[in-house]
Amino acid sequence: MNRFLKRRERQANVSRNPPLADAGLVHLSEEYGIRSLHLGSSMVQSAMRIAAPNELQLAYTQCMMCFLLFRPRPKNVLMIGLGGGSLTKFVYWQLPTVNTTVIEINPQVVSVARSQFYVPADDERLEVLIAEGSEYIAAHPDSTDILMVDGFDDGRQVASLCTQAFYDQASEALTRNGVLVVNLLSRDGRVHEYLARLENSFAGRIATILAEPYGNLIVFAFKHPPTRAVWEELPATAKVLEKEFSLPFSKFAQKLPHRRPF
Repeated sequence: MNRFLKRRERQANVSRNPPLADAGLVHLSEEYGIRSLHLGSSMVQSAMRIAAPNELQLAYTQCMMCFLLFRPRPKNVLMIGLGGGSLTKFVYWQLPTVNTTVIEINPQVVSVARSQFYVPADDERLEVLIAEGSEYIAAHPDSTDILMVDGFDDGRQVASLCTQAFYDQASEALTRNGVLVVNLLSRDGRVHEYLARLENSFAGRIATILAEPYGNLIVFAFKHPPTRAVWEELPATAKVLEKEFSLPFSKFAQKLPHRRPF
């Protein structure tokens, strides 16, 4: 989610040119070949280069894929928040052995993601469900290797997705070596409170990367600590992943400790 400069708006199952401050409404904009999704505010929730719809356009989404540094071969990925489906598409096309479940509370977001952002239809590897994220997590313990949380509404963190109870349940939802990946905003006045909750739920086993230039703070929380060897081999692992996925893993890995920090 990133700052939106004044652009031409496009109709997206809402009245033409509605005020961007109307919470809960879905808006689209396009400029220089980039299509963007806005949810109830002027903030960019998701962005897609129309000529390359399956690439990750925004730096914070690229950064969230750094779970591969720690869990390179997950079997299951669970996502809370679909948005324009950038991460959903990337995992679907780049990790063909992964089963992905996406939880999205807003049916209109799902409709727009599929019609305007080319999110694939459900199949044996992808399921998009209309549900409330925290309720789904609470009902599915020990169900996923990777849990990715990117939940915003009207430019703010969704309240139910940053409580102590939610982070406790997120830990329970992960398999033994699972990783929780959370997108926070560094400028959020409560970000330190959210980090403290994550540390409580994961016994201090968290690492963060600030995804420049927009201030997205990506948090990685570990059900069990990665080994010392994993941390020490981060630079080498990043180079391999960078070549495979054409993402700047080396730059992101430089922001992580190269020795086990907990």
